[in-house]
Amino acid sequence: MTEKLFAVCSPGLEPFAAQELHGLGLICGSSFARSGSRGIEFEGSLHDIYRANLHLRTADRILIRLGEFYANTFVELRRKASRLPWENALAPGRPIVFRVACEKSRLYHAGAVAQRLAEAIADRLGKAPRVQKFDEDMGAGPPQLIVVRLADDLCAIGIDSSGALLHRRGYRLATAKAPLKETLACAMVKAAGWDERSTLLDPFCGSGTIAIEAALLAKRIPPGHARRFAFMDWPHFDSESWEKLLADSHREISAGCPKIMASDRDAGAIRAAAANAERAGVADCIEFSCRTVSAIEPPPSPGWVVTNPPYGVRLKKRDDLRNLYAQFGKVLRAKCPGWHAAVLCSSIQLIGSAGLKFDTELSAMNGGLNVRLSSCRV
Repeated sequence: MTEKLFAVCSPGLEPFAAQELHGLGLICGSSFARSGSRGIEFEGSLHDIYRANLHLRTADRILIRLGEFYANTFVELRRKASRLPWENALAPGRPIVFRVACEKSRLYHAGAVAQRLAEAIADRLGKAPRVQKFDEDMGAGPPQLIVVRLADDLCAIGIDSSGALLHRRGYRLATAKAPLKETLACAMVKAAGWDERSTLLDPFCGSGTIAIEAALLAKRIPPGHARRFAFMDWPHFDSESWEKLLADSHREISAGCPKIMASDRDAGAIRAAAANAERAGVADCIEFSCRTVSAIEPPPSPGWVVTNPPYGVRLKKRDDLRNLYAQFGKVLRAKCPGWHAAVLCSSIQLIGSAGLKFDTELSAMNGGLNVRLSSCRV
């Protein structure tokens, strides 16, 4: 049976999620969902839900559109919601959590909406669910997240199939300062245009996320192969189908890997990065070293520099940051002529201090800051 599905994305990453869904054969072209909805609408079977969760590298979660209906009274909300097939994702009495957003609707109290929906679930399943408080950082397994949006009296209900956000691959237990989300790191590598054959260098690697995501991408290792998902707790979870999907994906993993280099001046960050790479299964693909940016030793053949330098978190003085970017630009011109460079930064002034002619390839959010990925040919 085909379901209406929605891949939730961080702002700015929608084009990359659309490309991935197209590659999986789940959407045609790169058409987006409604403007401002932070994601991509598509359709698929239960097997496709498994595939999307396993393979998507730049989405946050996959929702199933359980139902959509108009309601302007709480009685109507409960009555119509009780007709929905909650049993597809909920066993009677399973813990649940609601995330409710109300906009321009007669039913504007999120808590009251959640209460009526819990009553509707009890009507349908014959047992009241245990409602818990929403936490964006909750892990996979109970409780089941239910996402509700009321806009102009139209109630749309989605069931989360992912559990923990999809950027949580399971390898990053050790972090350095200002960690970069795995989804954004992967989008950076894709936006930079890396050919997955040439050398990739990150001279401000922190906990190693960019290098690790590049290695996972080049080796075709599915980002979700080592974690649990919410759909595994659904009543009709097909464990045999899931195990076959995992086995098929493992056969596609490449034995080789291009040269990936990652360095940082912080020895603790390098230790954390190496430990993360080991958990991700790509430790043999990445050459980690503790060194300043001026001490990098890239190979002579042109490659890609993809990096996330400090922009106000790790260094306090603005002058220090401008000097750092100026030094970075000088090093690139001296040691990486002909290379592609892609730099994530929150400040036009800072990126201008590098003295290179950059174009913007991506606008996104990182740690609550608006950031842009600027790229150039050195």
